[in-house]
Amino acid sequence: MKFNPLKPYNNLPDLPPKKDIETKIILKKIISASRALSELKGAITNLPNPLLFIDTINLQEAQASSEIENIITTQEALFQATIADVKIETDATKEVIHYKDALWYGVNQIKRKPILTTNLFIAIMRIIKENQSGIRNLPGTQLLNPVTKKIIYTPPEGENIIRDKLKALEQLINTDDDIDHLVKLALIHYQFEAIHPFFDGNGRTGRIILLLYLKLCGLMDLPALYLSSYILKNKNEYYLNLRNVTEKGDWESWILFILDMIEETAKNGRNRILKIEKLMKSMGEKIQKLLPKIYSKDLVETLFRLPYTKRNFIESAGLGNKKTSGSYLNSLEEKGFLKSIMVGKEKLYLNHQLMAILKENK
Repeated sequence: MKFNPLKPYNNLPDLPPKKDIETKIILKKIISASRALSELKGAITNLPNPLLFIDTINLQEAQASSEIENIITTQEALFQATIADVKIETDATKEVIHYKDALWYGVNQIKRKPILTTNLFIAIMRIIKENQSGIRNLPGTQLLNPVTKKIIYTPPEGENIIRDKLKALEQLINTDDDIDHLVKLALIHYQFEAIHPFFDGNGRTGRIILLLYLKLCGLMDLPALYLSSYILKNKNEYYLNLRNVTEKGDWESWILFILDMIEETAKNGRNRILKIEKLMKSMGEKIQKLLPKIYSKDLVETLFRLPYTKRNFIESAGLGNKKTSGSYLNSLEEKGFLKSIMVGKEKLYLNHQLMAILKENK
C-alpha cells in the first residue's frame, strides 16, 4: 500500500528494513562518528570530576531540544531559574527544566533496569509535559508544513495499533543483533518519530531516547551530548530526511544525517570541554596568585559546575559558612573573576568567561 500523507500510516513497517542499509558510505561514516564519540567519552572520563559539566550540558540540551518545538527561553534565564530561590515565572523555562528532569529520570531508570520500554517513554513524556496523558487514543493528529500548512504526515491511529508498533520498537532496541549501534540509533529515532505516540512531547521524548540508547549500549557513560543544537541548526534537512524515509525509503540519507550529527556534536563537545578545562586551569592559577587565602581546587570546581553560583553552593562544598562564602564571592568579583546579578532578592555570581565559551556553540 502506497504511503498517503492524508491517511493514518497504520501500515508503518516494523524495523529493521529488509534491505541492506549498512552501505559502503555508511560503514565509512560509522568509523569517523564512532571515533569522535569515543574521544568525547575519553575526555569526560579524564576530567578530575566527570560530573562537573554535565548539568551545564544537560541544560543546554534541554534548551535546544525545546527550542526545536518553538519553546524559547534564554540560557541566562534558564541557568538563573535553576539555581535561584525564586518561583519560575515563564511556562517556557518550566518546560525546559522538565526536559532535564525527564532525561535524568530516564538515566536512573536504565541504571536500575537496562532496557527501554513503552512505559519508560510514557513516564518521560509525562515529566516533560507535567501531566498524566498517555498514548494517543483519539483520531485527528496530523503533521503540517509550518509554512504552507499542508498536511505532510498522518501518524498511525488507534491506541492498540500504536502500542503494537511501540512493542515492536522495544524489541528492536533491546535485541542484541549485528546492526551497528549508531545505525540502530538512526532506525530507533526514525521509528519513534513516525509512530508519534503522544498528543504532545514526541520530539523531546524522542531526543531523550537517543541519549538513553547511547548509554544503554555503552557508547556514553553520561548523557553528555548536545545533540539538539545540531538538529536546530539543520532543522529543514532533519525533517526532509525523515520524510524521505517515509515517502521514498531513503534510509541512506537519514542514517548519514544522524551519523554526521553524532560526529559533529561529539567533536564540538570534546573541544568545548578542552576549552573549559584550559580556562579552569588558568583561572585557578590566577585566583591562587591574587587570592591565595581563599584558593582551593574545590572552590574553582564549584565556580565551573554551572555558569552561575551563589553563597549556598560555596557553603555546601564545605568551603566556609554563609558569611565566609559571601566574602569569597565578593573577593572574586572584585578581582574580575565573577560578575554579580540580583535575581529576585538573591545575589547570583556569573562566571562570565565560562558563559562566553558555552555561547560559542549556539
